[in-house]
Amino acid sequence: MSVWQLVAVGAVMLLGLVGVLVPGVPGQAIVWAAVLWWALTDPTPVAWGVLIGSTCVLLLNQALKAVLPSRRPRESGAPSGTLMAGGIAAIAGFFVIPVVGGIVGYVAAVYGVERVRLGSGAAGRASLKSVMRATGYSVLVELYCCLVVAGAWLGALVWG
Repeated sequence: MSVWQLVAVGAVMLLGLVGVLVPGVPGQAIVWAAVLWWALTDPTPVAWGVLIGSTCVLLLNQALKAVLPSRRPRESGAPSGTLMAGGIAAIAGFFVIPVVGGIVGYVAAVYGVERVRLGSGAAGRASLKSVMRATGYSVLVELYCCLVVAGAWLGALVWG
């Protein structure tokens, strides 16, 4: 697979990660399609292993959606920019602090943005709790599953 194709697969995967944060965009399906594209054009055992593992992780995420509270962003009272900042910080945090950085980045960004917006730490914490109840858990789990898939793909490129 050429470098440009790998860049294109990475761009589609990044688009899928951002799509997880936007309601109505099937970000998870886009991430899986990027892995499928890579596995079909680079038919190595590592690529197929990543595709099978990705499929399992994303199917597990679909099963967890029934258990987690549904997304209700309007009920949280936070603007959509807060959720977007949390998602972007989760993506960055996942790669800065491997594995746990996604959670830390999401929670810290939502709290920070809400603290600045509302003007106090107590109001920021209350808003963080509201955001986590309304959207945070389901968004965080879906984003985290997609980040695991992206990390596996990146790991396969670097070490495979």
